[in-house]
Amino acid sequence: MKITKVLSALAVCACSMSVLTSCGKKEVIENKSEISEDVMGQIRNLGFTTVGAQKVEGGVRVEGDILLTDEVLNSTPDAKLLRVGQDEQYRTTNLVQRLPRTLTVKLIGSFPSAYVSAVDEAIRRYNAENLQLHFTRITSTATADLPITSANLGAGVLGQSGGFPSNGNPAPGFKLSPSVINSTNVNYIATIMAHEMGHCIGLRHTDYFNRAYSCGGSASNEGASTVGAILIPGTPSGADPNSWMLACVGNGVSRPFNTNDKTALNYLY
Repeated sequence: MKITKVLSALAVCACSMSVLTSCGKKEVIENKSEISEDVMGQIRNLGFTTVGAQKVEGGVRVEGDILLTDEVLNSTPDAKLLRVGQDEQYRTTNLVQRLPRTLTVKLIGSFPSAYVSAVDEAIRRYNAENLQLHFTRITSTATADLPITSANLGAGVLGQSGGFPSNGNPAPGFKLSPSVINSTNVNYIATIMAHEMGHCIGLRHTDYFNRAYSCGGSASNEGASTVGAILIPGTPSGADPNSWMLACVGNGVSRPFNTNDKTALNYLY
């Protein structure tokens, strides 16, 4: 989703509200006891780290905010990475297909009023890039492509994506934890939403090789496995401290798409 201190991360971290907040945070939590070695192997084969992997409803959560369903775990990866300098934009598994295409987004259940404005802002950020993917918020009873639900995801976890695209479709939405986000700052919430939407359409963390870049703590690699890499022409060779897809985000921080983010999005869509 991601950001120089943006959302998801490779492991869930608990931190005070005065420190970085993200979908998976600073201190790595080992929680492998419920996960079999076969599943651990599947996680590694898909190019994810097993550090901090947690058994949750619907599958396994890795990197702090990414849900790997049984379908994804049993799939054969066709993943490539998009490299933006030393801290890169990454794409993994499949992308959304049958373009051009409009994806519907819907808040489901009870959310603070700021979340309505925030989802509109997240959608505006994507649509301003004139991609082949267009987003629109719906309020009807129709089923949305990207439903947003509320859930208690655990200490330090702001949100959790439904995974990555499958069969040419986006991941089935994401969950947010308003009690952990604990803010009415529209641009901050929109940054969290845009980050999780990024996962849903096939993007991984910008600081994939070293999530300590945005989350702090010891250097840790989210795991590249056998995934390939494609360098995006014209991107810088230095670090990118402001990407919306960085693993962690500071409290109240807004990360609209920077130049490198726009390059990655336009390359993909």
